[in-house]
Amino acid sequence: MATGCDGGFRNNLLWRLPEASQQRITPHLERVQLPRWHQLASAHQTMEHAYFFESGIASVAIRSPEGQCSEIGLIGRDGKYPASAILDVDADPFSVHMQIPGEALRIATPTLKAIMAEDREIHRVLSFYIQTLSVQQAYTSLSNAVHQIGERLARWILMCHDRVDGMEISLTHEFMSMVLAVRRPSVTTALHVLEGKKLIYSERGVVGVRDRAGLVAFARDAYGESEREYERLIGTPIARPLD
Repeated sequence: MATGCDGGFRNNLLWRLPEASQQRITPHLERVQLPRWHQLASAHQTMEHAYFFESGIASVAIRSPEGQCSEIGLIGRDGKYPASAILDVDADPFSVHMQIPGEALRIATPTLKAIMAEDREIHRVLSFYIQTLSVQQAYTSLSNAVHQIGERLARWILMCHDRVDGMEISLTHEFMSMVLAVRRPSVTTALHVLEGKKLIYSERGVVGVRDRAGLVAFARDAYGESEREYERLIGTPIARPLD
């Protein structure tokens, strides 16, 4: 059941808006619960609402005509979905579901478009976010092509860690193998390597970060560029300062 928004934002995009812009958009927002695996969008589906995430993580995935699936993006309280609401197109060719349960502030898509047309600051911040999301997706593609599974896994754990509170992330081996498009034994082996270096621990569907700085070093150039682009255009996310 949705409840009204009280204006206390934990979404980084809304939080960074000028007060006048916050006051303009707040009456149109409603808070909704998003359970694990909740499907926000299917490919080529027109979305009636846009979601500004306050907690949890949404996974953006694309599927080939043969049915092969790969994750291309993560969205937490750093951002919103869908991009189509900002770009004024009907739909995205992606599916989106909640990887980690949370809350979001949602707004009717036509209302958001009308507000953006009236408020230059809202349009500017959301346009900057689309740029950072496209950079994230580009570096995901690059990482899948040039990095080893261990570096890709370290990058992905760091990206999840950026978007949650605390040191633990609720992740299963099965899900990690799906989003990284590798077999589960490859994920298990890579996790053991990271555990052996005392960078993480993994037990009962939970991955915990022991040494974030060490994990960043292990990921090397797989992690950091899209995060720096976000900080340059929008600012450091609320969830966690960048290393």
